[in-house]
Amino acid sequence: MMGAHDVAVLGVGMHPWGKWGRNFVEYGVAAANDALADAGLAWSDIEYVAGADTIRNGYPGFIAGATFSQALGWQGNRVASCYAACASGAQALNIARAQILAGFCDVALVVGADTTPKGFFAPVGGDRPDDPDWLRFRLLGATNPTYFALYARRRMELYGATRQDFAQVKVKNARHGLANPNARYRKEVTVEEVMSSPTVADPLRLLDICATSDGGAAIVLSSMEYAKRHTTNPVRIAAISTVTPTFPQTVIEMPNFSTDSSATVAPPEIGFKDAIAHAAYEEAGLGPEDLDLAEVYDLSTALELDWYENIGLCKQGEAERLIRDGDTTVGGRIPVNPSGGLASFGEAIPAQA
Repeated sequence: MMGAHDVAVLGVGMHPWGKWGRNFVEYGVAAANDALADAGLAWSDIEYVAGADTIRNGYPGFIAGATFSQALGWQGNRVASCYAACASGAQALNIARAQILAGFCDVALVVGADTTPKGFFAPVGGDRPDDPDWLRFRLLGATNPTYFALYARRRMELYGATRQDFAQVKVKNARHGLANPNARYRKEVTVEEVMSSPTVADPLRLLDICATSDGGAAIVLSSMEYAKRHTTNPVRIAAISTVTPTFPQTVIEMPNFSTDSSATVAPPEIGFKDAIAHAAYEEAGLGPEDLDLAEVYDLSTALELDWYENIGLCKQGEAERLIRDGDTTVGGRIPVNPSGGLASFGEAIPAQA
């Protein structure tokens, strides 16, 4: 049943992910042209452009919406650019969706692309002692994989997760990525290969964490009325959720150094990441039991297991059972990351939702 806040997906496009060493704009334009072709629309049909920003590519990256519009050819589109770290893609989608639902446009293009450095992400240059992200690198030496390792260790201590469980997530996602022509890594791995890869931040090994990548993605959205004139059975977006934690935050999130004090305040009834899914389900009028598949944020293998619980695929502490029983592989009860996930793609931050 169609909801009052639904928008249609008319087309999608991607530039294959890898380490190409070229300008991010090239990836975004290629993805945009693919999305337009998939939608059966011309660039001149687009009324609004939302760009997901990249902070590693100078001024053009800070105004991604205008940058992609210029590269595709100025035509007076309304435009927006946004940066929300790893949620930039979702935020750009939400901006375009809001414009459509408000009646300001009928059809919009959302684009994100990135050119990334080798190794792990680090804060951009300069001294910023009031920036917690800068401080956690400079004072604590806490790189992103360090945070992922803390989450992994937490699962091991609380729920009995093992390194074999983490490795099995990589094995699954690598197998899924074999069928994806846009994936960077299209090679199966074994549990033994994952566990014997170099230690990055114990207990995580190199193959437990995702790489940094170059790539681009784009999507054409429209109102449902517009979609009915162009297709017979459009894919719909029923909800997009980006929320803040509720005080007190009892699990450390990047880039914070500690949790909020809860000595005199009871913890919230629902955790931060659980709340993200809850808000989306509530808006869409759905629940986890309605899902046929899920794409979750596998920055590390252990973090994927956390997301199983956060989005309600199982109760807290039961994620390991799902991976052990094969429930989350293609052909299982609820396939997770059938695209191959970040394990197969790596991170090109504005191009991922």
